[in-house]
Amino acid sequence: MAGIPEVQRFFREAGDVDVDKSDIDRFRAFVDEKVDDLAIAARDSARWNNRDVIAPQDLPITKGLQERMREFDGMAEAAELRTWLRGALRRPPDDVTFADDTEDVLTEVFGGISVALARSFRIVDSERRNPSTEQWDRVLALFDLLA
Repeated sequence: MAGIPEVQRFFREAGDVDVDKSDIDRFRAFVDEKVDDLAIAARDSARWNNRDVIAPQDLPITKGLQERMREFDGMAEAAELRTWLRGALRRPPDDVTFADDTEDVLTEVFGGISVALARSFRIVDSERRNPSTEQWDRVLALFDLLA
């Protein structure tokens, strides 16, 4: 799979963790799930505002996510991860349509979410640099609390 070295370098820079191919597969699945979560929340916001197309302001971006997005933007590996994310982000559910400018913002949103994910592993277990299956389960459960 293209992008393995880029994702590995990103996780090292963002969270001081070392990931392998199975972790990258989990990361891809995480991104897919979060695309759906984000799309559904944004779709509902757009509908509440009598729109069928999701605008950037419909995206559920918290203060913490904004900060992670800014941090992502300043990272050395951000350009490579942006490229990887553009290719990795799958399409949202059929009843969701993103405006073009919203599509542009999504890569940054997922960059910020990825920074938070990478850092979460060291919070869950500060001694371990290689995330275990148990760490992945714990980190994903934490993210699901706010999905």
